[in-house]
Amino acid sequence: MTTIRNLTGVSFEAMTEAFNDAFSDYNIPARYTVDYLTNLVTRRGYRPDLAAGAFDGDRLVGFVFNCLDGAAAYNSGTGVVISHRRRGIARQLMQHSIDTLPAKRYVLELIESNERAAALYRELGFVETRKLQCWTYSAHEKTRITEIANGDLDLIRSWCDFDPSWQNSVASVRRASEPYVVLGNEDGAAVVFTSNGDVPLLAVKRSARRQGLGSRLLAAAATRANAPLRILNIDERESGIATFLERCGAQRTVRQLEMVRT
Repeated sequence: MTTIRNLTGVSFEAMTEAFNDAFSDYNIPARYTVDYLTNLVTRRGYRPDLAAGAFDGDRLVGFVFNCLDGAAAYNSGTGVVISHRRRGIARQLMQHSIDTLPAKRYVLELIESNERAAALYRELGFVETRKLQCWTYSAHEKTRITEIANGDLDLIRSWCDFDPSWQNSVASVRRASEPYVVLGNEDGAAVVFTSNGDVPLLAVKRSARRQGLGSRLLAAAATRANAPLRILNIDERESGIATFLERCGAQRTVRQLEMVRT
């Protein structure tokens, strides 16, 4: 019999073990390190007192890594280890989250092909708000662009044509415990986490577009990163961004659904 409670006092080692088990058979299997998962959920606003865990004895067998920012909450990952599936644990965890989160808006994303999870979320009152495209990019040649000290994240955000997803927001970047750099100039900039290649923000102001700055920023970010760039959750309705990324040689990975419960 499993018990449901929050994740206060649960180590990131235990969380990482459960996460990697739960996502080991997905289209893109999880092989997260403890440091990577720690940094990822910290950036997103992780709250162990508001997160939900399912326990079989002392073992964490299911989880919802809930995050909070003001009146909005974010689900940074829901999973059940393979040995404990088909027992209704995911539903219990999500219902516990809905019942206890002090938020007016609850946001999550899931891979579009995960129809079982999407059906559960719809039953729990979530509504699809947009489709999000994920990309990866590796530079073909080294490109250098000046690093901006104390880059103005709000200004870069103002150059974007769409609302960034939760993990790409300025608030998420500011919460980060791992280092990032800002590359660019007064016409455009890119924010990149050098350790893992995450690019939460890349934007060029309208008056400076179609002059090659965006492609140079992308290549420069890849040059600085220690892994292929991960450009996650781009609003699919912004077809111009997809065209830009394709022309730069970026590759599509998965499509996600953003769902919201209010």
